[in-house]
Amino acid sequence: MKLQSVPRLAILLAGLTFTLSAAQVDGILMDKMCSMKAEKGGQAAAAMHDTKCALMPDCEKSGYGVFTVDNKFVMLDAAGNTKASAALRATKKKDNLKVTVTGEMDGDTVKVKTLKLQ
Repeated sequence: MKLQSVPRLAILLAGLTFTLSAAQVDGILMDKMCSMKAEKGGQAAAAMHDTKCALMPDCEKSGYGVFTVDNKFVMLDAAGNTKASAALRATKKKDNLKVTVTGEMDGDTVKVKTLKLQ
């Protein structure tokens, strides 16, 4: 039976690799809580979202993501949230927090390798 379970495991693992895909996501860095406002107001609302708000405890706790040019919100994984928080604390930008994120897509979440504010 062990011999039969190995091929099944290999097939399962092979299938999982197809759910992850390399990605570059460009847009506006913002917290999930405020992304709902951007979904209603589009790119203009997203660009007005400011660093001070994104670093408020409740906003930071909700997690970060990228509001894309096609008005979708792509969540960041835990490592991405840490990188986003550090980038927000380090930036001198007050709003229009354009960002480029690279990583692997897993559903509607990106597993972040790099995050760079522009």
